Amino acid sequence: MSLRAGRGRFVVFEGPEGAGKSTQLRILAERLTAAGRDTLFTREPGGTPAGEAIRRLVLDPTLRVDPLPEFLLYSAARAQHIADVIEPALASGRDVVSDRFSAASVAYQGYGRGLDLGFVAEMNARVTGALEPDLTVLLDIDPAAGLARASGRALHDRLEAAGLDFHRRVRAGFIAQAEAETGGPWVRIDADASEEAVSTAVWRAVSPLLVPDEVDA
Repeated sequence: MSLRAGRGRFVVFEGPEGAGKSTQLRILAERLTAAGRDTLFTREPGGTPAGEAIRRLVLDPTLRVDPLPEFLLYSAARAQHIADVIEPALASGRDVVSDRFSAASVAYQGYGRGLDLGFVAEMNARVTGALEPDLTVLLDIDPAAGLARASGRALHDRLEAAGLDFHRRVRAGFIAQAEAETGGPWVRIDADASEEAVSTAVWRAVSPLLVPDEVDA
């Protein structure tokens, strides 16, 4: 893995609904702080005022948003996110850990909604430019189990409310990208394991990105 000296590391978390990303991001934040890393945690859609406004729109369960405008809204939020948050942080030497990035559009709007995968890939390339994650962590879980976990949440967004077949297609999209290592290195972790086992696997994958003398072996 080739990492540029002086530039922060870019790690992305992906996975189906209910995979436990929020929990694992919190645990990773604690470990990175203990390792002395200056890390920015962010999310998509979101991360900027415009991105957060778009997030509220695209995830609103009371709205009907067709697949193409949905994808274009995600892309607009991502472009703003990269320009205002991700690139400046990485250039300054800060690590960036994002809850979702361009692979989510391939999985959700490509595989899930049925948009042309070539079109999705082309738009992603235009929006992200040369920016790729140093590592994408796929927390993988069977959609039925993930949706059962998510059912305990007080609020459900448009994506969580989609049918099981949709979420099966989304998972297939994530797995296809992980196997092809689309957009850089991937690691696939069984998110149905215990919280401790998952967090250990996440740290084992992320820690090699850090400067060796800053890693607690």
